[in-house]
Amino acid sequence: MTDSAHSLRAFINALPKTETHLHMEGALPWRLLQELDGIKYAATPPSWEGHFKFRDFAHFDEQLLGHALAWYVSPERYHEAAKVVFRELQEQNVHYVETSFASGVIEFLGVDGKGILDGLLAAVPEGMEVRIFMGIHHGGMNEKMLPVIEEALTWDGLAGIDLHGTETLPVDEIAPRLWREARETGKFTKAHAGEFCGAEFVRYVIEELGAQRIEHGVRAVEDPAVLALIRERDLTLDVCPISNVKLMPGITRDNHPIRELFDAGVRCTVSTDDPLVFGNKLADEYELLHVHRGFSRAELVRIARNGFEAALLCEEHRQALLEEFDRTAASLLEGSAEQRDCPADA
Repeated sequence: MTDSAHSLRAFINALPKTETHLHMEGALPWRLLQELDGIKYAATPPSWEGHFKFRDFAHFDEQLLGHALAWYVSPERYHEAAKVVFRELQEQNVHYVETSFASGVIEFLGVDGKGILDGLLAAVPEGMEVRIFMGIHHGGMNEKMLPVIEEALTWDGLAGIDLHGTETLPVDEIAPRLWREARETGKFTKAHAGEFCGAEFVRYVIEELGAQRIEHGVRAVEDPAVLALIRERDLTLDVCPISNVKLMPGITRDNHPIRELFDAGVRCTVSTDDPLVFGNKLADEYELLHVHRGFSRAELVRIARNGFEAALLCEEHRQALLEEFDRTAASLLEGSAEQRDCPADA
């Protein structure tokens, strides 16, 4: 029998958390769109409803870009939105964030990429650690963008690069070289995989791109050999359950593969991906794990701790955060046990 919703939500809210899979374009607070055009954006999208399902990735992409690109037309707009995003994450007890901006806004809108990075970094509030990535879509390593990407690998403050976009499209042949060069310059490399393509694409981004973190990766569960590869490389999957439920064919709250991945010993985190179109908060993701996939409170603690273990921090800082996390989590678990032991009329 699951805990009461109120008790569970209080536990989740009090748990220190990370957000390691967040697209800045997809994190745009709805109220900023309403300030931009109160009539056009008066009502939140139907995709915020709990049982909504996108037809396909193109349907999702159309809605995301149709809303996000109305706002993100300059580095100043990125800065303004990021201040709100980071503040709201702090209010959700998030201490560490990894977020990305899309190279497509440079390629197609002409927005200054270095200006975006600087604006995002300037928005980071005191007490929060944030790492910024440039997300590059599958066809985004073209003649026009290649010099931009290579220059970006020299930018101070850019944590790394991430493979974004429509997963079923071919990846530019130059991608393995770029991902290798990124690591050689001290950048961290990620890739989105295992959402619309199967385990074989997860294997590709690990073996060919050398990705050091997998965004989603949930279809790796289809191949025990790929799961073994993930464990062997000690990789982390940054999973976004609500995003997967609303986007992936056949995936529901009750069969989301994170349970099987967790039980197979794969390190997973949970994040929100694109709350602009999903209408989700981080606590909703944890609640889904407990209510629909049977994660105990101790297992929710394990998921939250994974985010700090995977964080791009110096070892001394990571250990300090983990020690603080462990103290808080132990207190929360002890309190929840005491609450369950109390008589109903106590």
